Amino acid sequence: MRLVGPDGAQIGIKPLPEALSMARELELDLVEVADKATPPVCRIMDYGKYKYEAAQRAKESRKKSTNVVVKEMKYRPKIGAGDFGTKTKKVEHFLSEGHKVKVTIMFRGREMQHPELGRKILDQVAEAVADQGRVEVYPRLDGRNMTMVLGPDKKAQAAAEKRRQAEAEEAAGSAAPATAPAAAPAQAPVAPPPAAQATTAPAVDTPEA
Repeated sequence: MRLVGPDGAQIGIKPLPEALSMARELELDLVEVADKATPPVCRIMDYGKYKYEAAQRAKESRKKSTNVVVKEMKYRPKIGAGDFGTKTKKVEHFLSEGHKVKVTIMFRGREMQHPELGRKILDQVAEAVADQGRVEVYPRLDGRNMTMVLGPDKKAQAAAEKRRQAEAEEAAGSAAPATAPAAAPAQAPVAPPPAAQATTAPAVDTPEA
């Protein structure tokens, strides 16, 4: 077998007993790393540590790989305002979770003669969710349907979140209670004017007849 040392250095072609003896002297394991090679390749290593590090690398790789799911939301050309708002909120929610969304306009009967109605709805959806996503596949006819694909837009989401925080801080500042005006200084009570005193006219003696 071809033997590789614990530091990755090539030791050379060694018989199995000698390779095992070298691994035991280093208190390490002898691990076959390429069984299909000619001759097979073995490496001296700490197998427990190797398995742990491999598991950690796999865990980090799973964290970095995002599981993108394509959701679908269906609209009709003559959809009402209430249904449009409800469905578009769901599209916005899917985008905020990192999913792509396929938006489908379903035409029936003579509605196929007016594809511009479907295009108008798709434009309205794209505009309504601009804070969360962007158009990745522009509107196109697919049989009796018209489709568009939206994808999450991280930059737009970050800008929208920053704007919401600024608006919340501004609202909190404007809602702070205003400082109460200073109380006017107390004025001394005004004494009522002195009561008028009755003047007694002197008695006049009337001469007797």
